[in-house]
Amino acid sequence: MSRRILAIVAAIVLAVLAGFLVVGYVSKADDRAIADLSPVDVLVVTEEIPQGTPADEVSNAVALEQVPASSAVPGSLESLDAVEGLIATDTLYPGEQVLKSRFASSADLDATTGVEIPDGFHEVTVQLTRERVLGGHITAGDSVALFASSDEQTRLMLHKVLVTRVQGGATTVQEDDGTATTQPPAESLFVTLAVNPSDAQVVVHAAEFYGIWLSKEPADASENLSTIERKDLFE
Repeated sequence: MSRRILAIVAAIVLAVLAGFLVVGYVSKADDRAIADLSPVDVLVVTEEIPQGTPADEVSNAVALEQVPASSAVPGSLESLDAVEGLIATDTLYPGEQVLKSRFASSADLDATTGVEIPDGFHEVTVQLTRERVLGGHITAGDSVALFASSDEQTRLMLHKVLVTRVQGGATTVQEDDGTATTQPPAESLFVTLAVNPSDAQVVVHAAEFYGIWLSKEPADASENLSTIERKDLFE
């Protein structure tokens, strides 16, 4: 009986030891794999950082992580020193790498978002995935048309709507060597539109109950409202 108990205890000890060895091997293998990919240090957002937050106040919302060099986004930061005295131009979300292009001086921010709002107009913000907003290539000052889609139809609701602010869109960064690189947009964007009171109701209703798409609309675009019935598309 004692031999059987000793055998069981020995088997358990060996199993535990084998488990530790496997975990240790896998951990070292991961370390070797990362080392083979030339890891670099980048700051990653850990808590949402609202637009307009000074860089001096985001240290508790970011963390330094190692990623393969091929995964580091151009313009990513290792420290906040490069954006000292600047403020966030867009809302930064957890998981994003911290980019220099997402910060600017307050004067520059005012210049890029300071679109003049017509008297009596309302500003309304909608959240849209980037494929619904020209792939994220939209900026303050652009003029867009607003489409609303349901299961039965798509309707061109509003023409030549002024864009006053974009959060999460594609940005162009001037590097220290003089070259320019385009940073990709976020998965979803916040687009603020300036509209008269009656059109503001249209935007809010469409955002609440329909799918919205925006198109960039030139000044000479036709303003005839149109409806495309679903049955016409598939018959």
